[in-house]
Amino acid sequence: MVCKMINLSTVLSNIAKSIVDHPDKVTVTEQEEGNEILMTLSVAEEDMGMIIGKRGKIAKAIRTVMKTVAKIDEKKVTVEIK
Repeated sequence: MVCKMINLSTVLSNIAKSIVDHPDKVTVTEQEEGNEILMTLSVAEEDMGMIIGKRGKIAKAIRTVMKTVAKIDEKKVTVEIK
């Protein structure tokens, strides 16, 4: 089995930057404890609606993609949006 190391911060940052109007204000912080990673996504206040989406659909989709990508490295990821 080939172990692929994926930079989860880069993946989350690229997803967010492709959605918002102010990609220069996107920041991602990461805290790792063992197999669990807490990622915090911050965007410009005026872009918050774009990241969350109607009824939270975009935020849920972002979390789903990140959990799927993290499984490749056998990690568990939680994404907070601020």
